[in-house]
Amino acid sequence: MSGRRDQHEADSHGRTEPTLGDLDHLDAPRVPSDDGLPQVTVEARHSRPATAVPRSRDSRRGWLIPLLLLVLIGLLAGVWFNQNRLRGMLPRTELNDVLGRAQQALQAGHLDGQDGTSARELFQAAVALEPDNDRAHDGLRQVGQAELAQADAALQAGHLDQATQQAAVARELLGGGSDIDRLDSAISSKRAAQVQPTDLVDQAQQALAAGKLDGPRGAGALYKRMLQADPGNAVAAHGLDQVGDALAVQAHKAFDANDRATANASIEQLATLQPNNGALPALRALQAQDRKLDSDALDGALRQGLDALRAGRISGDGDDTALAHFKAALALDPDNSQARAGLGQVAQALIVQANAAIDADDATQATKLLDQAAALAPKSADLAAAQARLHSSARQIPAAAPAQQDDEVASAAPAALSPQQSAAVAHLVQRAQAAAAHGNIMLPPGDSAYDLYRNALSIDGNNASALQGLQALPAQVEQQFNQALAHGDLAQAGEMRADLSDLAPGDAAQVALSGRLVTAWLDQAEKQLASGDRVGASQSLEQARKLAPNQPRVLDLSARLQGGP
Repeated sequence: MSGRRDQHEADSHGRTEPTLGDLDHLDAPRVPSDDGLPQVTVEARHSRPATAVPRSRDSRRGWLIPLLLLVLIGLLAGVWFNQNRLRGMLPRTELNDVLGRAQQALQAGHLDGQDGTSARELFQAAVALEPDNDRAHDGLRQVGQAELAQADAALQAGHLDQATQQAAVARELLGGGSDIDRLDSAISSKRAAQVQPTDLVDQAQQALAAGKLDGPRGAGALYKRMLQADPGNAVAAHGLDQVGDALAVQAHKAFDANDRATANASIEQLATLQPNNGALPALRALQAQDRKLDSDALDGALRQGLDALRAGRISGDGDDTALAHFKAALALDPDNSQARAGLGQVAQALIVQANAAIDADDATQATKLLDQAAALAPKSADLAAAQARLHSSARQIPAAAPAQQDDEVASAAPAALSPQQSAAVAHLVQRAQAAAAHGNIMLPPGDSAYDLYRNALSIDGNNASALQGLQALPAQVEQQFNQALAHGDLAQAGEMRADLSDLAPGDAAQVALSGRLVTAWLDQAEKQLASGDRVGASQSLEQARKLAPNQPRVLDLSARLQGGP
């Protein structure tokens, strides 16, 4: 036997091995035993129903994240598609204050005035702050209706002057209408009934003898009042014929004297007093012929101006320069956009010549050319940049010339900017860029992009960022014009068009921009008229008339508004 085995056998006889005991009676009550150890009581375990294992938090959040994303996208879409309505919900303290004061003035009966406190003035101020505000337009309609009611009351009380004045205000605010036409007719009838025919005859004959044919106290108006009071009055009818003959003679003399303004005024007065006057057709033919001659002369002046511009005859003495021809075109038609654009092109050509003179160090010639350009286009961006270059070159200090080149003119080196000046220029350019991005191109004064760029160039006339920013303003303005027009903000588009006219007067694209804006104003006026908003339609039409007074749609819509509902 080995030693290891003997040892194992000895251990097995010398100790008791541990056992698990009786497992079948584990839950049975134990009988206390006197083994000298503390007694431990074991309670029977009760089985619990099985429960599902809870899912992790990540699994519960899995379906919440897509839902939240969908809700967020929906909110953003709602904000985007309703931004105009939401913008209107923002507090507008100034506008609400003006509207509140306007409503108070309306309720108090303070309808019109000149001190800025009347309902009409305050509602018009609100329209200026927000052209599409419904409360402001509705307030103007209420003012017009109140003026109409007061005019009718004044007529009944026999206050004809007051009734006439208030009826005129009502016509202006409401854009005409059958009620105003009836009121005007009633006022005229009452005036005629108050005046003795014999008195009117004497006044009319005196006015005719003095050659006073038009105006409220002229012979024509007086004889017409007599006929309104007494339609069969032979004296008044004969007197009106005399006035018509005198107006026809006056128009012919004006044509002979090449006085188109007097001729046209006489013809219109004759047409008002005697629409069926026998001399009127011949005078209308003369008027059309004269307008055709004017149109031919205008076209010729514009064509000759462009020819002179291409030939390099920009300005100077004589009648065959671009400047002279475009000025002649404006004399024929002061509102002609092509003539104004031509003068802008003349200014641009002068600026190009001035820049060449600056490059040649001819400050005298550059100054002369820029002064001529400033008289034609004082706010041109290119003009401001050229003026800054000229002033910067005047501040340059001469550098030392090489000793071996005694006959060479010393070159000029720009004076170095101090750190403070460089920082100021950078800050001004930064502000100018921000102002341009917000649409503050020409306004407010001092804080506009135009003024800020010019201020930067007054410190450093050769600053590339300021020069580029200033000359890029016209393109930014045109972009903002397109955006405003696309969003229906016609007032903003009009401001941008005016800014572009100042910044780039020679830009040929302005004619097309003006045409688009006129069309937009007329489209808006048509919609307003169709919806019964005659006040709004009249205001939109007036904006279009300012840009294109003789546009056929302008004339047609004017006639429709004057004709009543």
